[in-house]
Amino acid sequence: MTARISLDPPRGVLYRCVSWYSNRTYGKVIDPVRATAHHTRVLWAGLRFELAVGRWKALDPDLKALAVMVTASSVGCGWCMDFGYWTNRQRGMDARKLRDVPEWRGSTLYSPLERDVMEYAEAMTATPPQVGDELVDRLRTSLGEAALVELTTMISVENMRARTNAALGLTSQGFKDHCEVRGPAQGKAAGQR
Repeated sequence: MTARISLDPPRGVLYRCVSWYSNRTYGKVIDPVRATAHHTRVLWAGLRFELAVGRWKALDPDLKALAVMVTASSVGCGWCMDFGYWTNRQRGMDARKLRDVPEWRGSTLYSPLERDVMEYAEAMTATPPQVGDELVDRLRTSLGEAALVELTTMISVENMRARTNAALGLTSQGFKDHCEVRGPAQGKAAGQR
């Protein structure tokens, strides 16, 4: 499948700055930036929003990653799955858990809390949402209210991202193919042996 929108947007000042940052951070300009750059105000609002989301720290990063990836898998966003695998491997998350996300119910790798988080992500992503009181009670007890609010909002954010990317026809950019390269944390651990 090819993108349903040109990935060659006008090269205004904002796009050039964001492209530089994306190249420096990810080794390429990510397609969601290239797609939204057709509308400068959407690109600018999205950048500010993503910077704010990146500062949320009430929820464990691995739980957040599982929730985001289950949401992306439920929506069917190949771009999000590719990028999510890569970014979470870069920060040291277990590759087996990331690979098993699409079939998490049949996997033995996840803790009861991780399973609750993934079930919640699926339930929220369903249309209409299928969230049950018992599941929310378990999550509130395990996570606390601040982390539950962050989890809920993170799933909503990923629904927006994944649905936008899927609708625009954005697919894998090949990030996962490069995941096994050692990041700084992995190289440090390897050097200590």
